Amino acid sequence: MLLFVTALLALVGPTWGENPAVRVTLTDKGLQYGKHASAGWIQDTLEMVTLPDISGTIHVFYFDVDYTLSGTKIEKCDFPEPVVEFYKDSRGLKMSISGLSVSLAGEWRTQYGILHNSGSYNMALFDVDVTTVVQLGEDADGRLSVTAVQCLAKVGSMDVQLNGQFSWLYRAAVQHHLGDIRAEIEAKICPVVNQSIVNFEHHLQTMNVSFDLNEALTLEMPLTNSTVVDASSLSLGFKGEFYSRKNHSEPPFASQPFTLALQPGYMLSLGLSEFTLNSATYGYFSAGLLQILVNGSMIPSFFPLHLNTSAMGPYVPQLPNMFPGLAMILQVYATEVPLFSFKPDSILFDPKTTVKAFAIQKNGTCTPLFKLSLGFDFRGKAWIADGKLKGSANMKNLTVTLQESEVGTFETKAIEDLVRKGMKFTMIMLNRRLSGGMDLPRLKHAELVNTVLRVDKGFIAISSDFKVSLTEMFTDAQIGLFQ
Repeated sequence: MLLFVTALLALVGPTWGENPAVRVTLTDKGLQYGKHASAGWIQDTLEMVTLPDISGTIHVFYFDVDYTLSGTKIEKCDFPEPVVEFYKDSRGLKMSISGLSVSLAGEWRTQYGILHNSGSYNMALFDVDVTTVVQLGEDADGRLSVTAVQCLAKVGSMDVQLNGQFSWLYRAAVQHHLGDIRAEIEAKICPVVNQSIVNFEHHLQTMNVSFDLNEALTLEMPLTNSTVVDASSLSLGFKGEFYSRKNHSEPPFASQPFTLALQPGYMLSLGLSEFTLNSATYGYFSAGLLQILVNGSMIPSFFPLHLNTSAMGPYVPQLPNMFPGLAMILQVYATEVPLFSFKPDSILFDPKTTVKAFAIQKNGTCTPLFKLSLGFDFRGKAWIADGKLKGSANMKNLTVTLQESEVGTFETKAIEDLVRKGMKFTMIMLNRRLSGGMDLPRLKHAELVNTVLRVDKGFIAISSDFKVSLTEMFTDAQIGLFQ
């Protein structure tokens, strides 16, 4: 059960900033879902477990006989509902199982000097209690770590039946030494539990904390040192920063603190700060990717503009006389890092753009004509409906200013009206796509359900329930609870 919770959090895993840009909070509702979902899976898994050999010495008549119980498998398990809770004292989790009953079978063998005997046995353990506490943390590379800090095991009572040649000789002695055998079994339980946690810890160390998003960007998601555990939730902080794969430079702004309110009615909450999104735009900007060359073939045929010096007469009157009948090309680029700003229920975006116009001479050389500065003011909304991320956007303002001109001054009002018409069409197409929505991201073994989104000051908060495929999760991880 404890491994289920840490595996879930890992699916979502140093000079990381003090303030995490991404926060993930698991609530008690999510913890209890994990308990219910994993209990049956654990019981099924126990039937495939082979327990470590158990060795000891019993007194038979006047002799001390060494014994070994090997090949022990669980034939049946009465697995009661465990108690799982967040454990503030260890910054981790605590699980207790009380009243567990297990039926075991295996092989026995004894040795006294050169004398050997062997056979099969059946064993029943009653009222087994196990309490385990794990601590969650982060290693030097920002990966999630899990460490066993406490394990207590107690076997209430037991019964053993021996089968095989000369088994009658040992039966009375075994019954007499049940207390010693029970103590040996108790001593084996916690090492098995602790080893399963060590195995899972090894798996965590192989997980990536850096992901290549595309050819331009890398996302770094190491844990920060801001793990918080209280009685009702567990919260992890992640760096959540995009970098250009070309130069990997830090942006000229820092992640700001934000508080992700606890949503106990949901299993999981995710807080995504505007820093994460803006680090992506900075990555593109610093790599020189926020620019494009626009030629005539890229302009829709129905649009009232053709990239030709003669056709530009209504907007730049002197241009047809100075450079008649030449094709044009536009260099469009961001002059500043485009930044998003999150406000309650609203997303603001105010990119600053420059457009350089060139005439293409007959010999293929480009002659600079003029440079315009374009200022936009966009406002948008985002929400989740029908299992999809949807949104809407509108342009609140547009300004066009002449910065430089090789053809003399001219009024920009006509160009501004033209750009406004073009943006109106663009916004219609954009909103059509936003209204259709896009599927929510799905982790490999987890699916978000009943998801809601809220835009707050400086961050977006997403609250959700989830469904997890435990069998696939642990099979792919190639780990077992007791192997």
